[in-house]
Amino acid sequence: MPHSSSAGAAGRAPAAPCPVRPQDVRDVVLVGHTGSGKTTLVEGLLAASGTVPRPGRVEDGTTVTDHDEAEKRQQRSVSLALAPLEHAGVKVNLLDAPGYADFVGDLRAGLRAADAALFVVSAVDGVDAATTMLWEECAAVGMPRAVLVTKLDKERAADFDDVVAICQRVFGDGVMPLYLPMAGDDGGLAGLLGLVTQTVYDYSSGSRTEREPDPEHVALVKETRDALIEGIIGESEDETLMDRYLAGEEIDEKVLVEDLEKAVARGSFHPVLPVCAPAGIGLREVLDGIVQGFPSPLEHPLPAVTTPEGDPRGPLTCDPDGPLVAEVVKTTTDPYVGRVSLVRVFSGTLRPDTVVHVSGHNERFSRAPEEEGHDVDERVGALSSPLGATQRPVPHAVAGDVCAVARLTRAETGDTLSSKDAPLLVEPWVMPEPLLPVALTATSKADEDKLAQGLGRLVAEDPTLRLVADAETGQLVLWCMGEAHLDVLLERLRGRYGVGVTSEPLRVALRETFAGPAHGRGRHVKQSGGHGQFAVCEIDVEPLPEGSGFEFVDRVVGGAVPRQFIASVEKGVRAQMRKGVRAGYPVVDLRVTLVDGKAHSVDSSDMAFQTAGALALKDAAAGADVHLLEPFDEVSVLVADEYVGGVMSDLSSRRGRVTGTEPVGSGRSLVRADVPQLELTRYAVDLRSVSHGTGSFTRSYARHEPMPPGIAARVVEGG
Repeated sequence: MPHSSSAGAAGRAPAAPCPVRPQDVRDVVLVGHTGSGKTTLVEGLLAASGTVPRPGRVEDGTTVTDHDEAEKRQQRSVSLALAPLEHAGVKVNLLDAPGYADFVGDLRAGLRAADAALFVVSAVDGVDAATTMLWEECAAVGMPRAVLVTKLDKERAADFDDVVAICQRVFGDGVMPLYLPMAGDDGGLAGLLGLVTQTVYDYSSGSRTEREPDPEHVALVKETRDALIEGIIGESEDETLMDRYLAGEEIDEKVLVEDLEKAVARGSFHPVLPVCAPAGIGLREVLDGIVQGFPSPLEHPLPAVTTPEGDPRGPLTCDPDGPLVAEVVKTTTDPYVGRVSLVRVFSGTLRPDTVVHVSGHNERFSRAPEEEGHDVDERVGALSSPLGATQRPVPHAVAGDVCAVARLTRAETGDTLSSKDAPLLVEPWVMPEPLLPVALTATSKADEDKLAQGLGRLVAEDPTLRLVADAETGQLVLWCMGEAHLDVLLERLRGRYGVGVTSEPLRVALRETFAGPAHGRGRHVKQSGGHGQFAVCEIDVEPLPEGSGFEFVDRVVGGAVPRQFIASVEKGVRAQMRKGVRAGYPVVDLRVTLVDGKAHSVDSSDMAFQTAGALALKDAAAGADVHLLEPFDEVSVLVADEYVGGVMSDLSSRRGRVTGTEPVGSGRSLVRADVPQLELTRYAVDLRSVSHGTGSFTRSYARHEPMPPGIAARVVEGG
């Protein structure tokens, strides 16, 4: 088995916790923008729980969850990583999700595997637009959330109260601080003041101690504490509690804590906690909050299931003794053990060395030939609880738990594992479409086969990839989420699969068509000893409406072209249409009428008339106006209202035609436009800049339209 080289996991890793009841599990995903401190926080929590002897550092490449070479090089998370720990007898599966937009697929996988989310907000950088939209998405499904404010000890950090005010403004109701940071004698963070308990948790001595607050602290925080208590009481199921509180009754602390935990678990109240992971401040409070306030898998709604044929089945329950239903949320390839699947168990108990049924949503993936076969039985390999690169064996995974499964050679990300006697299929989770196309080519002939195989495996691992062999342009096109995503993929192709690969300019599928009627004559006469070649044909050409395709009409009279060669002329015309008549692109929407010709009793043949038909079409094009057609996409851009003008201006600069805008709520608008595909090659990257990270878009092919003459002339010259 591979072993982590990180300082945080140095030495022998502790035995993995292996719960037998779902109520002893918490599945929590950490989300937030790049640089907010998620990975550093995970390191601190692992150390505070005793899972690792000391926390690693992102800057040193020694963290548990960022063990991939690309992560060490870039000093940021690029993949979802599982970091299990045990606290107060409960297994906590921390899912460290990447914050950069290119790796949203792993973020979505983390949300699928989790029952609650910790939103990590940097006091230096605040809340970005992507985090705000993710909060709204979690709110729509009722996912419990808490906010952790990090980097309060940094020079440019905002005041904690200011960060809370920002979170309340952008996240909405129910966001309230549960603790306040306490400054030490040197002005740095020294401890926390619990607003409910009115207890100071002092870390100034290097260890956590509890004491009563100073009298001046009580007066300073009274307003904040009163607002918190009113917020908790407002969420209480006891409708008399607010009246009693307003009447001056002192509400018992135990009642407040119980109501707080219930409100957090049902996703209607969102505590804010200050935390300084490098100094160890607030980590115990975070762990207590996860275990006490976040729901167990028993309390979280489970996804719907059907049979593999699509017939609905009754709702799942998180029962270790129920039917097995688990889902592959992430797939990786380990150089030692091969394919490793990260699996969330929804129902039943997953055990090693058992045969399960693997079923999946075939339309979501492009597969290499060896990856086909997506409704099969397969034997489960060893189960483990990963801690970074270390795989710690476990005997089982009960409903609600997350584990790694070795050697599932046919299962891909998003696939369902279930009983082979009663197979089921979990509804797919929402994944964004990859929108940055990149044409790839092998650097040598020897790399061509390895490139196809390596790309096929990467696509099977990552549902935000799509691989297309474009028949019109002859290019192998990988659709990904952005340049950082592409950088990681190319590095894995070279390092993991030994493939020499380069990118090349993306070609767009252009077409040609006649702008008006034309006449052409094709004459193929050749005498070279023995039988010669003789064929003459004359054709009339006229354009057809878009989408009409090709029509061939025979109007020859008097046998000028013998019947057996009529089809030969058509075949020659079709062949020339595929090759193009002006710039080498296929000709479309055309009617060709054969009106006359000549034949020789000995020298005419099928091939001679095919050649004459092709020459006739080229002759017609020589004297006609031929349009170069380019594909247009219908583009829908969802963007914050303040950037609508900038997006519309940018689309216009791309020769796009804005067809409409409409508000969609939450301060966002939908901008629709028709844009040439030539101008959309890098739009996935450029939109982030124009919209300051608030924009997303979809695109679909609409039609081909004539290219402007100036641009068409440059394309013809370049071709």
